[in-house]
Amino acid sequence: MSDKPPVDVVLIGGGIMSATLGTFLKRVRPDWSIVILERLGAVAEESSNPWNNAGTGHSALCELNYMPHPDDPTKALQINEQFQQSRQFWAQLVEEGVLGQASDFINPAPHMTFVRKPSDIEYLRMRHETLTKHVLFEELEYSEDRDVVKTWAPLLMRGRNRYEQFAATRSIAGTDVNFGTLTKRLIDNLVAGGAELKLNSEVRGVKKRGGLWRVKVRQLVEQRTSTIDAKFVFVGAGGWALKVLQASGIPEAKGFGTFPISGQFYKTTNPEVVGQHAVKVYSQAEAGAPPMSVPHLDKRVVDGQASLLFGPYAGADPKFLKYGSVLDLPAGLRASNIGPYLNVAKDNLVLLRYLISQLLLTRKGKFAELRKFMPTAQPGDWELITAGQRAQVIKKDAKKGGVLQFGTEVIAHEDGTIVGLLGASPGASTAVSIMLDVLAKCFPSEYAGEWQSELKTLIPTLGQQLDTDPELARATMQRTAGVLGLPK
Repeated sequence: MSDKPPVDVVLIGGGIMSATLGTFLKRVRPDWSIVILERLGAVAEESSNPWNNAGTGHSALCELNYMPHPDDPTKALQINEQFQQSRQFWAQLVEEGVLGQASDFINPAPHMTFVRKPSDIEYLRMRHETLTKHVLFEELEYSEDRDVVKTWAPLLMRGRNRYEQFAATRSIAGTDVNFGTLTKRLIDNLVAGGAELKLNSEVRGVKKRGGLWRVKVRQLVEQRTSTIDAKFVFVGAGGWALKVLQASGIPEAKGFGTFPISGQFYKTTNPEVVGQHAVKVYSQAEAGAPPMSVPHLDKRVVDGQASLLFGPYAGADPKFLKYGSVLDLPAGLRASNIGPYLNVAKDNLVLLRYLISQLLLTRKGKFAELRKFMPTAQPGDWELITAGQRAQVIKKDAKKGGVLQFGTEVIAHEDGTIVGLLGASPGASTAVSIMLDVLAKCFPSEYAGEWQSELKTLIPTLGQQLDTDPELARATMQRTAGVLGLPK
């Protein structure tokens, strides 16, 4: 038997996903009991930590990997629509006093794209032409003029060969988001409303017992084991989610794997450098690079201090989490996913060569990559920091046997009583949309019925497409910008 009476909800992982889902559930079912389990000593210490991600409010304003074909904006529009839902959610909670000052977790940071190859320049020109036909991107600017781009981002132009070709786009609607602060405030609000937060609590097993899920928990400080019976379990534990879902035995998790990739960034807090770069600049990925390895030079604001990050530099690490185990990858192998792993390896030799080249890259070589963006960068101003682990989804495929998938995968049991997430970017930026998907999958009748009115207080445009209603789109963006202190 469990040590205590059953609870309504167990959230595994103290990151932005659990914090967002918990907030939704507390609004629609305030009577439900919620327990949050986090294996570290504080919440938001893995992927939600501000130094473990680039803090980009992913909205496809600058990320070329969301639009591989310049005449097809489908994915870019979807990502932007999802981020608009996040903005509405956060704005409502700011107005209610739940999240405190908006500037503590979100700040303006124009989003730019900067490319130099002739083929990339033509692609960017066509991408801009396609996107600006849609209301969500109508203010996106394009330029190949050195003087114009210099006003957007002086450090890109200073010291650059005057004959070098380039093109850039800019959107002043871009944002920098501190998902760590955001997560902590959401969870603080849940705890204040009666949720129980258990830190240093590692999930060692999840098994169905009757109509409940029995969650086995190891308290890492006191070194004791206990169990919790739950009616509903959400696994939002980053790369660790695969281990928990496999332990649960649900058939929906079979055939899935994760491909962990570590990363480093160059960081500077030199005010003379930071003061000259107020944007996030993304470029085109190198051939064979995974989508999450697109190089970018970013303004960051963390706990009131501005800095710049450049990266990421990819690395090979078998850990599923930054504070995981080197045994994570081999321990995650199963008869059902060995085939997909092998097929992904066979079909992604270019990716493997890329990762090897990154591992062999010296500090001098890494700094040379930074100077492609910022020709006048000085080594003394920058330090290398280790970022978080990213676990990209590997899944079965009828034709290829296994594929490496970009994005986030929601894996739900057929009865909706347990659900988990695998994957990475755009992740945190679209947590609101992903959690709405979780609600729709696991509580279909409630989501479509009695919960709608409460959810629409948090997201007024729920169920509507902004791209097809320009008037609604402009009004929504104006409102959230005003509440969150962003450019209108």
